[in-house]
Amino acid sequence: MNLYTKEQIQNLHEQNFAFLEIEENDKVLTITLNREKKRNALHPQMMNEIAYALHYAHFTSAVWTIVLKAKGKVFCAGADLKAFAGIIEENDSTIPQPDGEVLMAEMFNKVHKPVIAQVTGDVYAGGFFFLAGSTYVVALDTVKFGLPEVKRGLYPMQVMAALLKVMPARKVIDWCIRGYNLPVQKAYEYGLATHVASSDNIDSVVTEIIEELKQNSPTAIRLGLAAYDKITQQASEHEYLLEMLKKCIASKDGQEGLTAFREKRKANWIGE
Repeated sequence: MNLYTKEQIQNLHEQNFAFLEIEENDKVLTITLNREKKRNALHPQMMNEIAYALHYAHFTSAVWTIVLKAKGKVFCAGADLKAFAGIIEENDSTIPQPDGEVLMAEMFNKVHKPVIAQVTGDVYAGGFFFLAGSTYVVALDTVKFGLPEVKRGLYPMQVMAALLKVMPARKVIDWCIRGYNLPVQKAYEYGLATHVASSDNIDSVVTEIIEELKQNSPTAIRLGLAAYDKITQQASEHEYLLEMLKKCIASKDGQEGLTAFREKRKANWIGE
C-alpha cells in the first residue's frame, strides 16, 4: 500500500468523505458506498476515498476485518463514465490526492486484512472489483450481477482479470463476451459469491463470519494474506489492461456503443 503514507491516514475519522460512510467498531472497519442517486458509480474522488480507507485499514493494527456495503438498490454500477471523461461534479471531500493511480483491481489484495462484501444491491461492470477482491462475498438472494460492456462497444478488461482469480476461465469469458445478467445462485456455483443470504439473515451471516475470524490470530491472517498477494501478483498487468480498455473506448465501435447507450438506441457496429 503506497498511495498514502501511514502519517496521512492517522486522522481518518476527522476527514470529510463525500462518497463514503466510514464506521469503526470492535476491530471492524465498515466502508459504505454512499452515492445512491448515481447507483454508486465510481467517481475518481470516490476511488481516492476508498483507497484512503483501505490504507487506513492496512496500517491500523486495531482493524482486523473490513466490511463493504452500499446504499440503494445498486451496490455499484461500475465506472462513472461522465466523471472519467472530465465532467466532474463538485464535492466537499477532504481526502488528499493519492501518490499514484488508484487501481481498484489491485487495492483489495494489498490491504492484507479479510474483506467481507455484504452485497444487497445489483452489481455491474467495474463493481466486480469489490467482489473479486473480497475474501468473502455475502450476497442477497435477489441481486443481479451484470457485465453489459460489450453491448456498449467496450470490454471489461480489468474486470475479466479480477474475475479469473475467483471463477472458472470459460465462465468468465462467456460472461464477458455475451454480456448477460448472472443470477446470484450461479455466481455462488462459480465461486464469485461465497454465501447467499435472505434479507432476514444477511446481517447475521456477516456477523458470524466476523466473530469466527476474531477467534484466530490477526497477525497470522495478515501475514498469510500478504504471502498470498506476493505469490499471485502479476506486475503491470492492470496497467496493460487499462491501456487496452482505452483503445476499446477510442475505437469507432466503442464510440458508437457509448453514443447509442446515451441515445437509448441499438448500436450499429462496423467492426472497427
